[in-house]
Amino acid sequence: MYNRRFTPPMITRLEENEIFVFGSNLAGAHGGGAARVARMQFGAVQGQGVGMQGQCYAIPTMHGGVEAIKPYVDEFVAYAQSHPEKVFLVTRIGCGIAGFTARDMAPLFAQTIDLENVILPKDFVLVLQG
Repeated sequence: MYNRRFTPPMITRLEENEIFVFGSNLAGAHGGGAARVARMQFGAVQGQGVGMQGQCYAIPTMHGGVEAIKPYVDEFVAYAQSHPEKVFLVTRIGCGIAGFTARDMAPLFAQTIDLENVILPKDFVLVLQG
């Protein structure tokens, strides 16, 4: 059961142990949406579309359907499990420029519902607990 805070709609600062988790594209062209925020404020690396960079974690969402995104979310979940000292603030990944809905994306994050160090957007939690 999810019993913690939700990812705020707008993140402008992070604590030292917090990681901004955002949707990207495989080319790492962080030009818009949360990817741009990640690049401008939290150290996302232009040209790196996957994984840890600065105080961010990139999950590509622009290369296909939900089934194409799932392996990257699974990689993220494994990373979060192996780094319990970090708090991962998952943005509404895939629900902006990529064009998916919370109903599409939330199930990919079902395994994080009991991970205390993963913070999800409220609409993802509502889908998962619905």
